[in-house]
This record gives sequence, structure tokens and C-alpha cells, in this order.
Amino acid sequence: MDEWIDYYDSTHTIYVSKLHRDLHFKLIARDIISYIDRPDAVVLDYACGEALSSTMVADAAGTLILAEAAPGVRGRLIARFAPDTRIKVRSLQEVRNMPEKSVDLAVMNSVSQYMTRDELDQALAVIRRLLKPSGRLVLGDVLRPQVGMFRDVIALLRFAGMHGFFRDALVGLASTALSDYRNLRKNLGLQRYGEAEMIAKLERGGLIGTRVRTNIGHNPWRMTFVAVHAPNTR
Repeated sequence: MDEWIDYYDSTHTIYVSKLHRDLHFKLIARDIISYIDRPDAVVLDYACGEALSSTMVADAAGTLILAEAAPGVRGRLIARFAPDTRIKVRSLQEVRNMPEKSVDLAVMNSVSQYMTRDELDQALAVIRRLLKPSGRLVLGDVLRPQVGMFRDVIALLRFAGMHGFFRDALVGLASTALSDYRNLRKNLGLQRYGEAEMIAKLERGGLIGTRVRTNIGHNPWRMTFVAVHAPNTR
């Protein structure tokens, strides 16, 4: 995962325009909010990225913990949200040291594809320890084995067409084809999971997972799972 951390810590071009970036984070925030079921909830966004719309999430929760591995991104998060005492920024190491059973909702969105399978197991173990007995994990934007880059392109173009940045999306896709992202994706690959495979992986980690109907974000060909503590492991 280190190479991907370095990429997202750089000045990358994963978003085709400012509008694309802003709409992306607003949509993610809206979808996360749909899983918050109490106004005093402690929410953990694990490997959150820039998380530009975190204030929206904080408005629906009691405390929002933004956990990020990339030091440059983490520094920007601290600067951006310093005035908001509801939002805490932590490194992944600091998250590992958080108190047991202290989180109501953990979200790991669009992260599993960048982790090795062992790294994902380790992250799930950390999250399981942090979840309260009634807590939930939302594991979103999981790539499926049978769905490749073509579907990602179609999903982006549909999203762009709905929100008025279709031309920027075409230009951005051309740029991405020549970018470090394309090279990293080709050289490192992305982890993909079938539905049954991910549910089994969660179960081995002491969690009971279910795929939900709607994925977090704009790509309907990716999957989202909700997981809770397995019986007798709380």
C-alpha cells in the first residue's frame, strides 16, 4: 500500500476538475451520513483521503475521527478542520492505539483495492476491536473481479453527464491514461473480491457482513458491505 500512499500524498490528477472533486466528496459524505443512526455517534473514517465534506458528516454525528496514512494529506486535514472541535485527525498508528469499543460507526470507503489481502485483514482486526458491541463497519466501493476499468470509465462519464462536467471528464480520462495512476494500477494491480469472498473474509475476522443494495459513491458496479460483530465475539 505504500506506493499508493505516496501517490495520494502527491499532486495527483485523479479528479478531472474541481467540480468533480467537490461533488465526489459531497456524495461520499451524504452516503456515510445515511449510516449514522444517532446524533452523538462516534464515527471513524479509516483512510479517509482529503475528506473535503467532513463537516457534513460531523453535523450528523457527535465526533468524527479522520484517519489517514499519508502525512501530507493528514497535514491538510488538520489545517482544514482545526476550528471544528468535533473533527479529530489521526494517523493509522494512532487509531491502533485508540480505546477498545469506542466507535459506533467505522467507514472504509474505496480503500480495500489498494491494500494487500493481509493489510486488509490487519485493518479489519483494528476496526473490530474499536467497534462498540452495537457498532457497524461500512466497507464501501469494493472492486469486483469481473468488473474492469471500462465500467469505471462509464460510471465516471455518467456522473459527469448528470452534473455538467462531461467535457472535463473526457479530457481527464485522456490525461489519466498517461498518468502515474494508470502506471501504478497496471504495475501494482488492484485487489478485487467477489461478494461471497468478502463476506467470508469478514467472517474470518470476527464480523458478520452483508452486501447492501447501493454502493457508496457514484459507481454502481462496485460493492458496499455492512458488518457487525459476530455473535459471542463482542
